[in-house]
Amino acid sequence: MEKSLETEHPIKAYGYAAKDTSGTFSPLTFSRRATGDNDVRFKVLYCGICHSDLHYAKNEWLASTYPLIPGHEIVGVVTEVGSKVEKFKVGETVGVGCLVGSCRSCQNCSNNLEQHCPKMIMTYASTNFDGTLTYGGYSDHMVSDEHFVLHWPDNLPLDSGAPLLCAGITTYSPLRHYGLDKPGMKIGIVGLGGLGHVAVKFAKAFGAEVTVFSTTPEKKQEALEVLKADHFIVSKDVEQMKAATGTLDGILDTVSAPHPIAPFIDILKTAGKLVLVGVPEKPHELPAFPLILGRKIVGGTSIGGLRETQEMLVFCAMHGITSDVEVIPIDYVNTAMDRLLKSDVRYRFVIDVANSIKAPLQT
Repeated sequence: MEKSLETEHPIKAYGYAAKDTSGTFSPLTFSRRATGDNDVRFKVLYCGICHSDLHYAKNEWLASTYPLIPGHEIVGVVTEVGSKVEKFKVGETVGVGCLVGSCRSCQNCSNNLEQHCPKMIMTYASTNFDGTLTYGGYSDHMVSDEHFVLHWPDNLPLDSGAPLLCAGITTYSPLRHYGLDKPGMKIGIVGLGGLGHVAVKFAKAFGAEVTVFSTTPEKKQEALEVLKADHFIVSKDVEQMKAATGTLDGILDTVSAPHPIAPFIDILKTAGKLVLVGVPEKPHELPAFPLILGRKIVGGTSIGGLRETQEMLVFCAMHGITSDVEVIPIDYVNTAMDRLLKSDVRYRFVIDVANSIKAPLQT
């Protein structure tokens, strides 16, 4: 007999799930596995809402299985550790990001690039090694292999720090990997949203001269006065874009809405780098001549491996970098998703899980 969500594992759990392509969330009772020898179990305190959560909830990427419990920007406190766990202890504050598993033996895993492992297991909407689905941080507790659990720096806030586990590493990693982290470099950030505002903070902390590109002129004051960017360009203003031709060492494009990238290639210096982390619905048109004649590069990255993500958290704690957030209770999540669709958030929603998910929930 097929086991139900409540009985497939021995430990009962409670969360909020999307149960069909409407993407509407409601309470769900399910179960999580027992704490294995190498596992860390923790009570979820906060979980950020990523735009990916909305895509998955509505099956817009055609990869969703229901019921679906999202959440991969998770901060919690350890409640139990397995007999072979060496890095964590009960009572410690920890984080879990986008990954909860990988093969641990391929070349990518050996090089601390678990995010590129062919057998990578995502924190939610993925199949675990035991064949069951993974469920994310919109839930009261989680369990993960200790390799995929992160130490949380003592002076890093829990609520505004949670989005760093996705938005943070998604922008930190490309700046580091592509060498756009050197003091004095001239760096552009395209888009001033959940990813872009954190990218500005990283670039400034690296010592860069930062230019923000946005289609929204009203974001100029925010970019210059609050985030301390050095320049602001309205990307749909042809004259402003033309005036910036050949001025930047690198550009990080965080925008997921369809937009032309050729104008940004023109703004790069010789041998400049345009790095994409946004995922528009339609493929970009890529002009060859500006790349060839200018020896320029267009690249991309997703997230980072576990070592780099831990490095990023430490860097954020040292430099006071957090996400700008609006903290909400779990029962506000449907309204939050509607607002997220309209870009009506500055800049990231974070669910106060510990104070708003209470067992038992009625399904």
